Amino acid sequence: MKITYIHHSAFCVELEDKVLVFDYYNGIGVPSCEYHGKMPEFPKEMPVYVFSSHSHRDHFDPEVLAWSRHFVDIHYIFAKEIKKKLGNSMLERLGFGQELKEKITYVKPEEQHEIAGVTVETLRSTDSGVAFLVSACGKTVYHAGDLNWWHWEGETQEFNLFQEKVYKEQIHLLRDKKINLSFVVVDPRQEQNQFLGLDYFLEQVGTGFVIPMHLWKHYELAETYLQIPGNERFRERILVVNRENQEFVVEG
Repeated sequence: MKITYIHHSAFCVELEDKVLVFDYYNGIGVPSCEYHGKMPEFPKEMPVYVFSSHSHRDHFDPEVLAWSRHFVDIHYIFAKEIKKKLGNSMLERLGFGQELKEKITYVKPEEQHEIAGVTVETLRSTDSGVAFLVSACGKTVYHAGDLNWWHWEGETQEFNLFQEKVYKEQIHLLRDKKINLSFVVVDPRQEQNQFLGLDYFLEQVGTGFVIPMHLWKHYELAETYLQIPGNERFRERILVVNRENQEFVVEG
Protein backbone atom coordinates (compact mmCIF):
# COMPACT_ATOMS: atom_id res chain seq x y z
CA MET A 1 0.00 0.00 0.00
CA LYS A 2 1.10 3.54 -0.72
CA ILE A 3 -0.38 6.06 1.68
CA THR A 4 -0.43 9.81 1.15
CA TYR A 5 -1.31 12.06 4.06
CA ILE A 6 -3.10 14.98 2.41
CA HIS A 7 -4.04 16.91 5.56
CA HIS A 8 -6.07 16.68 8.78
CA SER A 9 -8.12 13.45 8.33
CA ALA A 10 -7.71 13.25 4.55
CA PHE A 11 -5.68 10.34 3.20
CA CYS A 12 -5.17 8.63 -0.14
CA VAL A 13 -4.46 4.89 -0.11
CA GLU A 14 -3.19 3.27 -3.31
CA LEU A 15 -3.83 -0.45 -3.55
CA GLU A 16 -2.94 -2.88 -6.32
CA ASP A 17 -5.37 -1.45 -8.85
CA LYS A 18 -7.62 0.90 -6.88
CA VAL A 19 -7.36 4.20 -5.04
CA LEU A 20 -9.21 4.95 -1.79
CA VAL A 21 -9.61 8.57 -0.68
CA PHE A 22 -10.90 9.37 2.80
CA ASP A 23 -12.43 12.58 4.16
CA TYR A 24 -10.92 14.97 1.65
CA TYR A 25 -11.59 18.68 1.94
CA ASN A 26 -9.75 21.59 0.39
CA GLY A 27 -8.06 22.75 3.59
CA ILE A 28 -9.82 26.07 4.01
CA GLY A 29 -12.88 27.25 5.87
CA VAL A 30 -11.92 26.04 9.34
CA PRO A 31 -10.93 28.97 11.59
CA SER A 32 -7.28 29.16 12.67
CA CYS A 33 -6.21 26.01 10.79
CA GLU A 34 -5.57 26.20 7.05
CA TYR A 35 -4.04 23.34 5.07
CA HIS A 36 -2.41 23.14 1.66
CA GLY A 37 -2.16 19.41 0.97
CA LYS A 38 -3.12 18.19 -2.51
CA MET A 39 -4.71 15.09 -3.91
CA PRO A 40 -2.10 12.97 -5.78
CA GLU A 41 -2.52 12.73 -9.55
CA PHE A 42 -3.72 9.55 -11.25
CA PRO A 43 -4.63 8.56 -14.83
CA LYS A 44 -8.27 8.98 -15.72
CA GLU A 45 -8.75 5.20 -16.03
CA MET A 46 -7.80 4.56 -12.38
CA PRO A 47 -10.74 3.27 -10.29
CA VAL A 48 -11.18 5.79 -7.46
CA TYR A 49 -13.36 5.39 -4.36
CA VAL A 50 -14.10 8.58 -2.42
CA PHE A 51 -15.26 8.19 1.19
CA SER A 52 -16.73 10.97 3.31
CA SER A 53 -17.59 10.01 6.87
CA HIS A 54 -19.83 12.99 7.65
CA SER A 55 -20.73 16.49 6.57
CA HIS A 56 -18.51 18.60 8.84
CA ARG A 57 -16.47 21.15 6.94
CA ASP A 58 -13.15 19.51 7.85
CA HIS A 59 -14.25 16.11 6.51
CA PHE A 60 -16.29 16.80 3.38
CA ASP A 61 -16.03 19.14 0.42
CA PRO A 62 -18.36 19.19 -2.60
CA GLU A 63 -15.20 19.76 -4.63
CA VAL A 64 -14.73 15.98 -4.76
CA LEU A 65 -17.75 15.74 -7.06
CA ALA A 66 -15.80 17.57 -9.76
CA TRP A 67 -13.33 14.68 -9.83
CA SER A 68 -16.00 12.75 -11.75
CA ARG A 69 -15.18 14.92 -14.76
CA HIS A 70 -11.66 13.45 -14.82
CA PHE A 71 -11.98 9.86 -13.57
CA VAL A 72 -14.14 7.59 -15.69
CA ASP A 73 -14.45 4.95 -12.94
CA ILE A 74 -15.19 6.84 -9.73
CA HIS A 75 -17.42 5.88 -6.83
CA TYR A 76 -18.58 8.03 -3.92
CA ILE A 77 -19.42 6.53 -0.56
CA PHE A 78 -20.98 9.21 1.61
CA ALA A 79 -22.59 9.15 5.04
CA LYS A 80 -26.36 9.49 4.67
CA GLU A 81 -26.36 12.95 6.30
CA ILE A 82 -24.38 14.33 3.33
CA LYS A 83 -27.38 13.67 1.11
CA LYS A 84 -29.26 16.38 3.00
CA LYS A 85 -26.36 18.78 2.61
CA LEU A 86 -26.05 18.20 -1.11
CA GLY A 87 -29.64 17.75 -2.23
CA ASN A 88 -30.70 17.73 -5.85
CA SER A 89 -30.57 21.52 -6.06
CA MET A 90 -26.87 21.74 -5.20
CA LEU A 91 -25.97 18.96 -7.62
CA GLU A 92 -27.88 20.70 -10.37
CA ARG A 93 -26.37 24.05 -9.43
CA LEU A 94 -22.92 22.53 -9.74
CA GLY A 95 -23.82 21.18 -13.17
CA PHE A 96 -24.22 17.49 -12.31
CA GLY A 97 -27.07 15.30 -13.47
CA GLN A 98 -28.40 11.79 -13.01
CA GLU A 99 -25.16 10.15 -14.11
CA LEU A 100 -23.33 11.49 -11.06
CA LYS A 101 -26.17 10.59 -8.68
CA GLU A 102 -25.78 6.97 -9.75
CA LYS A 103 -22.14 7.03 -8.68
CA ILE A 104 -23.01 8.00 -5.09
CA THR A 105 -23.83 5.42 -2.42
CA TYR A 106 -25.19 6.86 0.81
CA VAL A 107 -24.51 4.74 3.89
CA LYS A 108 -25.80 4.56 7.44
CA PRO A 109 -24.13 3.09 10.53
CA GLU A 110 -23.64 -0.67 10.85
CA GLU A 111 -24.28 -1.51 7.20
CA GLN A 112 -22.34 -3.50 4.61
CA HIS A 113 -22.17 -2.69 0.90
CA GLU A 114 -20.42 -4.23 -2.10
CA ILE A 115 -19.40 -1.48 -4.49
CA ALA A 116 -17.57 -2.43 -7.68
CA GLY A 117 -15.23 -4.95 -6.07
CA VAL A 118 -14.88 -3.14 -2.74
CA THR A 119 -16.54 -4.21 0.53
CA VAL A 120 -17.60 -1.30 2.73
CA GLU A 121 -18.68 -1.79 6.34
CA THR A 122 -19.74 1.11 8.54
CA LEU A 123 -19.66 1.84 12.26
CA ARG A 124 -21.65 4.36 14.24
CA SER A 125 -19.77 7.55 15.02
CA THR A 126 -19.70 9.05 18.50
CA ASP A 127 -19.97 12.45 16.83
CA SER A 128 -21.56 12.48 13.39
CA GLY A 129 -21.95 10.10 10.47
CA VAL A 130 -19.98 6.87 10.24
CA ALA A 131 -16.58 5.23 10.41
CA PHE A 132 -15.44 3.04 7.52
CA LEU A 133 -13.96 -0.45 7.27
CA VAL A 134 -12.99 -0.97 3.64
CA SER A 135 -11.70 -4.22 2.09
CA ALA A 136 -10.21 -4.39 -1.40
CA CYS A 137 -7.30 -6.10 -3.18
CA GLY A 138 -6.71 -8.34 -0.17
CA LYS A 139 -6.27 -5.37 2.23
CA THR A 140 -8.55 -3.92 4.89
CA VAL A 141 -8.42 -0.26 5.89
CA TYR A 142 -10.18 1.37 8.84
CA HIS A 143 -10.89 5.11 8.85
CA ALA A 144 -12.49 6.44 12.02
CA GLY A 145 -13.97 9.66 10.67
CA ASP A 146 -14.95 11.29 13.96
CA LEU A 147 -15.52 8.02 15.82
CA ASN A 148 -13.52 8.69 18.96
CA TRP A 149 -13.67 8.47 22.73
CA TRP A 150 -14.71 12.10 23.16
CA HIS A 151 -14.19 13.01 26.82
CA TRP A 152 -14.41 16.75 27.37
CA GLU A 153 -13.64 18.62 30.56
CA GLY A 154 -16.67 20.76 31.34
CA GLU A 155 -19.18 18.32 29.84
CA THR A 156 -21.58 16.43 32.07
CA GLN A 157 -20.66 13.06 33.48
CA GLU A 158 -23.66 11.64 31.64
CA PHE A 159 -22.32 12.90 28.30
CA ASN A 160 -18.81 11.56 28.87
CA LEU A 161 -20.04 8.16 30.05
CA PHE A 162 -22.28 7.87 27.01
CA GLN A 163 -19.34 8.68 24.73
CA GLU A 164 -17.23 5.99 26.40
CA LYS A 165 -20.03 3.41 26.14
CA VAL A 166 -20.71 3.97 22.44
CA TYR A 167 -17.03 4.13 21.52
CA LYS A 168 -16.26 0.85 23.26
CA GLU A 169 -19.30 -0.84 21.68
CA GLN A 170 -18.20 0.19 18.20
CA ILE A 171 -14.54 -0.71 18.65
CA HIS A 172 -15.58 -4.14 19.94
CA LEU A 173 -17.10 -4.77 16.50
CA LEU A 174 -13.56 -4.65 15.10
CA ARG A 175 -11.94 -7.09 17.51
CA ASP A 176 -12.26 -10.12 15.22
CA LYS A 177 -11.26 -8.26 12.06
CA LYS A 178 -7.85 -8.46 10.39
CA ILE A 179 -7.05 -4.83 9.63
CA ASN A 180 -3.93 -3.83 7.72
CA LEU A 181 -4.10 -0.07 8.19
CA SER A 182 -6.03 2.12 10.61
CA PHE A 183 -6.54 5.87 10.78
CA VAL A 184 -7.43 6.78 14.39
CA VAL A 185 -8.40 10.11 15.94
CA VAL A 186 -6.06 11.96 18.31
CA ASP A 187 -7.41 15.44 19.05
CA PRO A 188 -5.23 17.90 21.01
CA ARG A 189 -8.31 19.85 22.11
CA GLN A 190 -9.06 17.01 24.53
CA GLU A 191 -5.86 17.83 26.44
CA GLN A 192 -5.16 15.08 29.01
CA ASN A 193 -7.85 12.92 27.41
CA GLN A 194 -6.47 13.13 23.87
CA PHE A 195 -5.10 9.56 23.80
CA LEU A 196 -8.14 7.78 25.26
CA GLY A 197 -9.45 6.60 21.89
CA LEU A 198 -6.06 5.51 20.54
CA ASP A 199 -5.20 3.66 23.75
CA TYR A 200 -8.43 1.67 23.70
CA PHE A 201 -8.21 0.96 19.98
CA LEU A 202 -4.69 -0.47 20.29
CA GLU A 203 -5.73 -2.58 23.28
CA GLN A 204 -8.74 -4.10 21.54
CA VAL A 205 -8.05 -4.31 17.79
CA GLY A 206 -5.55 -6.50 15.98
CA THR A 207 -4.38 -3.96 13.45
CA GLY A 208 -1.24 -3.58 11.41
CA PHE A 209 -0.15 0.00 10.87
CA VAL A 210 -1.84 2.90 12.65
CA ILE A 211 -1.75 6.57 11.68
CA PRO A 212 -2.98 9.13 14.22
CA MET A 213 -5.06 11.80 12.48
CA HIS A 214 -7.25 14.83 13.20
CA LEU A 215 -4.22 16.41 14.86
CA TRP A 216 -4.95 20.04 13.95
CA LYS A 217 -1.27 20.30 12.87
CA HIS A 218 0.00 19.13 16.26
CA TYR A 219 2.22 16.58 14.57
CA GLU A 220 4.31 16.12 17.69
CA LEU A 221 1.49 14.17 19.35
CA ALA A 222 2.38 10.82 17.78
CA GLU A 223 5.92 11.04 19.15
CA THR A 224 4.55 12.22 22.49
CA TYR A 225 2.39 9.10 22.61
CA LEU A 226 5.32 6.84 21.82
CA GLN A 227 7.34 8.41 24.65
CA ILE A 228 4.76 7.38 27.25
CA PRO A 229 6.18 4.46 29.29
CA GLY A 230 4.97 1.17 27.81
CA ASN A 231 4.04 2.62 24.42
CA GLU A 232 7.45 2.08 22.84
CA ARG A 233 6.14 -1.37 21.83
CA PHE A 234 3.96 0.38 19.24
CA ARG A 235 6.83 2.18 17.50
CA GLU A 236 6.96 -0.18 14.53
CA ARG A 237 3.18 -0.01 14.07
CA ILE A 238 2.50 3.72 14.43
CA LEU A 239 3.34 5.81 11.38
CA VAL A 240 4.11 9.40 12.31
CA VAL A 241 2.84 12.16 10.02
CA ASN A 242 4.66 15.46 10.20
CA ARG A 243 3.90 17.29 6.96
CA GLU A 244 1.23 17.56 4.29
CA ASN A 245 1.56 15.23 1.29
CA GLN A 246 3.88 12.96 3.24
CA GLU A 247 4.02 9.46 1.71
CA PHE A 248 4.45 5.99 3.21
CA VAL A 249 4.85 2.67 1.41
CA VAL A 250 4.03 -0.35 3.59
CA GLU A 251 3.52 -4.08 3.22
CA GLY A 252 1.40 -6.41 5.30
